Amino acid sequence: MTTQEIANQLVELCRQGKDDQAVDQLYHENVKSVEIQGWPKEVVNGIDNIRKKHKEFQSSVEEFHKNEVSDPLVAGNHFCCIMKLDATFKKMGRIQMEELCLYEVKDGKIVKEQFFYPPVPK
Repeated sequence: MTTQEIANQLVELCRQGKDDQAVDQLYHENVKSVEIQGWPKEVVNGIDNIRKKHKEFQSSVEEFHKNEVSDPLVAGNHFCCIMKLDATFKKMGRIQMEELCLYEVKDGKIVKEQFFYPPVPK
């Protein structure tokens, strides 16, 4: 798949709340995930660890109120999109956040994801 095709599919799966399916279908087994500096699990390597990170995130949410994903913007082997989330977390209450999500593609798979957002309460 091309970077554009991967970007389109990731966005569509995320819009449907199928993040796990996106990881299974689109991520390389040696993928790297990078959060903002100082955040728990700032850097996670490997698809199994990313699956675990996603499950931990999902289990921390009490209720999803709204989830929006912009259309992707593609340049070469990178693409980005904006994700907006409005959710009530079990330990932090209701939080609205917006993040820039940057992805790198190599050989038809996502090899790196990196997220940029203002720090939220821990």
